[in-house]
Amino acid sequence: MQIDHIVVGVRDLDTAGAQFEARYGLTAIEGGRHPGWGTANRLVPLGSAYLELVTVVDQAEASNSEFGRWVSTMIEGKSRLGWAVRTDDLDRTASRLGLEVAEGSRRSQSGQLLHWRVAGVAQAARDNSLPFFIQWGANTPLPGQASVVHRAGAVALAELTIAGDEQRLQEWLGTKSLPIRVTPGTQGPASFTVRTSTNTIVVSSDDWQ
Repeated sequence: MQIDHIVVGVRDLDTAGAQFEARYGLTAIEGGRHPGWGTANRLVPLGSAYLELVTVVDQAEASNSEFGRWVSTMIEGKSRLGWAVRTDDLDRTASRLGLEVAEGSRRSQSGQLLHWRVAGVAQAARDNSLPFFIQWGANTPLPGQASVVHRAGAVALAELTIAGDEQRLQEWLGTKSLPIRVTPGTQGPASFTVRTSTNTIVVSSDDWQ
């Protein structure tokens, strides 16, 4: 398993993208709309991982999807950050934890249809110290590896700090090998650190309240 992406709920994608560029030197590229979920995103590629800036674009549609409802609560300010872990065997993970598997897709800016499967979204929405799990389609390129030039230079996700129950999180993940630091609390993802060519950038959940 690897950290796949960090979800950042925002009110406006263009404004949030401009803020990430101005504050941190990180460039957000066009993502797309999620059919059936009522959401849309912009992406900040970080190599093996990425940041997903996401908002609701159709409230009625979002109210009928687990992810859409979660993003709605993020935008209301209850917690602006979530996270996802990538796995090559989603069915095994879902079976171990008794989770339902759902499918998702969107069109890239080039028109390519991107596919993925997820599990644990409802659980992560209730307790966002837990990630949801994602497995990308066989012919779907990893979003974190999209071509982009960051003003900050070459970048990589270095660490994710989470306020939560460490034992519960380890049981959920089934592994201790991820670059995460767990502190006592209930707020979920508290901050993440991005390593650049010349320094490190720490982004706090408080930045997006």
